Amino acid sequence: MSDPDTPATPKRASSRRGTRDLVRDPIASTLARMTGPVIGGIVTMMLFNLVDAWFIAQLGTPELAAVTMTFPVTFGVISIAIGLSIGTTAVVGRRLGRGELETVKARTTDSSLLGLLLGLVMLVLGLASIEPLFGLLGADDTLMPHIRDYMQVWYFGAPFVLLPRVLGSVLRAEGNTLVPSLVMAAAGVLNALLDPLLIFGIGGWQGMGVAGAALATVLSWLAMTLGLLALPLLRARLDFRHLSVTRLVTSWREVGAIGLPAALTSVMTPIATALVTRIVSQHGHAAVAAYGIGSRIESLALILVLALSMTLSPFISQNDGAGQHKRVWRAIHGVLAFILVWQLVVWLGLGLGGEWIAARFAESQEVAGLVSTYLWLIPAALGAQGVIILANSSLNALHKPRRAMVLSLVRLFALLVPLAWLGGALYGVIGIFAGVATSYLLMGGISYLALRSVLRQRV
Repeated sequence: MSDPDTPATPKRASSRRGTRDLVRDPIASTLARMTGPVIGGIVTMMLFNLVDAWFIAQLGTPELAAVTMTFPVTFGVISIAIGLSIGTTAVVGRRLGRGELETVKARTTDSSLLGLLLGLVMLVLGLASIEPLFGLLGADDTLMPHIRDYMQVWYFGAPFVLLPRVLGSVLRAEGNTLVPSLVMAAAGVLNALLDPLLIFGIGGWQGMGVAGAALATVLSWLAMTLGLLALPLLRARLDFRHLSVTRLVTSWREVGAIGLPAALTSVMTPIATALVTRIVSQHGHAAVAAYGIGSRIESLALILVLALSMTLSPFISQNDGAGQHKRVWRAIHGVLAFILVWQLVVWLGLGLGGEWIAARFAESQEVAGLVSTYLWLIPAALGAQGVIILANSSLNALHKPRRAMVLSLVRLFALLVPLAWLGGALYGVIGIFAGVATSYLLMGGISYLALRSVLRQRV
């Protein structure tokens, strides 16, 4: 087994086409080629969630409220899957950069087994804790039957939440972002087709209600898993011949060292968002409505940043593993410069079109006015937010997950929440928006300095 700190061997690092593409091909065109499919995948996942919500809403308010109440738990499972996929991408990418193909097979196999095992554990624990857990979260007697119907099916999909994300992360680590995105899109289409059939039924069959929505989701995830496992490239990466407890522990420790902090970081974001929403709620329903609309538009405005964070990571991991540290430096700084310019254009578009956008989403003049203000203030700092997101993913790719997690803690709980509270106390809703924007700007500078210090140690 290769030592993690062993310098790259150029001859071995060029032994696979996926590695050669990321280590030798032009930086800009390589990242552009990888990012396009990822954008499609992100949009597909957004549509996936919208389709579910729309069909469930047709059942009635209690059913929709019940499924909404499951979000903290389901997002917790997804956060673990995200962390595991980030860890797998970083580890497999670095090993590919070094040309350590046997170790790549070991890490791919063992990470997949870890994802499957964690999914089974969540299945067992989840089924045993539905009523006490959701009772603790505030579910009443009206919602609990719907929650039980939904989660008793959803938990069976937990292994298929984790496993396809691990398998997809292996492909992305090799520079292949198209195939995972296509498989994800196919799963989204399948979910959209199954939802009405399983929720409302067909012919004389009355359907399953919210349980049908959960089953449609589980079946689409299962199809995504089987679709990925059917790929010859992935099957070639799975090696059970030399499986041992020692190898499993070594692999899980290496992947977990990055995956666990990344998962915790993923969990912290909605907690901070909930706290900011609580601060906003003190200023009335119109403020909450405007903040909700603005937040969703902000998410759309950051799609390119999120896509680049997913494609830059394997690029960094492979080139860092191959000893191409100057290439890593150029790629990161090129992407950061591009995002700052891009988000400036996005800000101008949202600001100038703010009133028109607000009128399409808001039900009252008060909400529309607040949305318009939001779209002038917060998007002005989205360039800095892009730096934050890209710095975080870059640090994980450079195997500095604890530093990335500390930066996230500072961003969320030392800057975002306190500045939002201070702004609200001083200037009301507009002060909250200004506080959020200020936290982005300050943290963007801090994140860049932290990333630059790590890069300078390598160059």
